[in-house]
Amino acid sequence: MAVNYRQLYAKHEKQKEQFLRLNPKLNDESGIYFFTRTDENGISYFYIGQAKHILSRLVSHLNGYSHIDLSIKKRKLWSEDNQYGWKVNAINYPIEMLDQMEQHWILEYTKNGYQCRYNKTAGGQGEGKEKINEYKPAKGYRDGIKQGKKSLARDLSGIIDKHLDVTLKPEKASNKISQKQEQKFWELLDERNYE
Repeated sequence: MAVNYRQLYAKHEKQKEQFLRLNPKLNDESGIYFFTRTDENGISYFYIGQAKHILSRLVSHLNGYSHIDLSIKKRKLWSEDNQYGWKVNAINYPIEMLDQMEQHWILEYTKNGYQCRYNKTAGGQGEGKEKINEYKPAKGYRDGIKQGKKSLARDLSGIIDKHLDVTLKPEKASNKISQKQEQKFWELLDERNYE
């Protein structure tokens, strides 16, 4: 299958514009970039990376499949309509300082209470790279199904807790079969059942 480079270029330019709308100070120079977000429970997360061309590297996160890439795809970038999305910032540094500054900022964000869920090392591209998070083992089909059920249960529970009242129909309230079905429904929504 032939690659349409014009379309690919247009897509990347559109994605660069998306980042620039979020943060007009971004550029394609070398430096350290920061993804941060605060979730619905007030917990703050970060991912810090280095790049010779920051804006181009940010675009690659929208098209990749790493842990942070998948989170950005799922939670999207921050906007007025998406308060729990990822914000992005960057600081320019010369290429020779990138390892040192990436390590510095990962440590600073961790000290300031951000959760370091997405960076797997303490930063840097050179030797002696220190692992700070476990790499998750590859999962099989059944693990994926189980995780999907768990995620669905968590999402549906959240929607019900925040927005819905779920009860039996008044005419079925004293029906034993309906009561068992209600119990089964709540068990399906308990993510602990998928551990």
